[in-house]
Amino acid sequence: MINRRQFLSLAALAAAPFPVLADVIISAPGEQAGQATVLGRLPADLQGVFYRNGPGRYELGGERYHHWFDGDGFAQRWQIADGKVSHAGRFVATQKFEDESKAGRFLYPAFGTYFDRKGMKNNDTINAANTNLLPFNGGVYALWEGGSATELDPQTLATRGIKTWRSDLKAMPFSAHPKMDPDGGLWNFGTAPGADKLVIYRLNAKGEVARTAIIPVPQLNMVHDFVVSGRHLIFLLAPYDFESGPERSLRENLLWAGDRRPMRAVVVAKDTLAVRQVFELPARSVFHFGNAYEDGGCTRFDAILYDGDALLKTTLEAREALRPVTDHPSSCIQITLDYATGQAREARLFGASEFPRVAPQVVSARHRKLLVLGASGHDLTLDSVNMIDTDSGKADGYAFGAGWQVEEHVLVPRRGARSETDGYVVGVAQDTHHAQTVLTVFDAHNMKAGPMALARLPYRAPVCFHGNFLAT
Repeated sequence: MINRRQFLSLAALAAAPFPVLADVIISAPGEQAGQATVLGRLPADLQGVFYRNGPGRYELGGERYHHWFDGDGFAQRWQIADGKVSHAGRFVATQKFEDESKAGRFLYPAFGTYFDRKGMKNNDTINAANTNLLPFNGGVYALWEGGSATELDPQTLATRGIKTWRSDLKAMPFSAHPKMDPDGGLWNFGTAPGADKLVIYRLNAKGEVARTAIIPVPQLNMVHDFVVSGRHLIFLLAPYDFESGPERSLRENLLWAGDRRPMRAVVVAKDTLAVRQVFELPARSVFHFGNAYEDGGCTRFDAILYDGDALLKTTLEAREALRPVTDHPSSCIQITLDYATGQAREARLFGASEFPRVAPQVVSARHRKLLVLGASGHDLTLDSVNMIDTDSGKADGYAFGAGWQVEEHVLVPRRGARSETDGYVVGVAQDTHHAQTVLTVFDAHNMKAGPMALARLPYRAPVCFHGNFLAT
């Protein structure tokens, strides 16, 4: 049994990614449902559900959150079947959401906005369930990295309640970015800023906890994502100091220390669940990773790196005004960790970008294609979808242009796919000119040709952070 008290002594609040996207704010008890109008042709073999999640409520009782990682989770379900697309969305009925809805005002602290009107029992008291939606082992889980997964009904999105994977893991931080293993199980982690402890989870395909470990890591603060190779788990630690103060949010407690410390790559061996090696890289910040694989005596992996403090301008006001969220542009980088020399090498794959994804069949194995969103303009708005060849560096991409903001896209392989691009790219984009949210479908082998189909809703849905496609 692992020691929960090291984590439950601190409330590990959520952090989420940040493309430049406009909000649709829904007032509780808001729900959405509608049939999309399909333009173009949906492939006959593309059948399934695209589950998505993101913050949907930023205002309550005349008060407003300051930060766009703070909103209550609004789960969404896009059903693709027989050439038709339907959409449904509803709030995740967390304890936080229910308590605050009943009170008519915000009660608990959030990542970037401080409230302290009601005491907290544990991390799940303030669980916003607003970052990812994971279909796994027949269930669907709304994820937030500061506490437990929240189980939803796969059909109706009704909230079933907190998921406790094992009794001694109750209310433990469980990140919003688990990684699937080829055997159908998954790896995940959790952190508590200021505790300097990293918890590792290994769940089997039945959803049972197979292995856990708590690893001491000095100066461990906000970690949003990680990457998994054949033999390792890899974490990039940006140089933040954690300095707790009265009436301050977690965001205000995270102080950039890039002038004094490098970024660190902490490599954990899968067989021992212990730190194998630590590498130093130039001081930058990071949210998301693509994939990792072993290459002889090295591990190679993809990351989106920011030249400085990426949290600097992640305010709700900046998001709604469509201003750049950071003065520090991002780049998509492939990093090579050489265990013999202790050196980390870098190769730039793409410019301003976010939300890297690979085909699900190559996770933790050698990959040659990386899907990223790009920003074709100077304002850093994410408006393009790009397939990068990681060997040549060439990109096959499509830009939607002015008035569009693109959300995360994913690769959906055809049944029996023979290559990483033998399938489709499915995602969501916001058409701000027409105030519509649009499901997009590309041929993964020919992105530059543009979408094969666009499925337009007659309304705007809230922007989502992350999601996953479940084929049927």
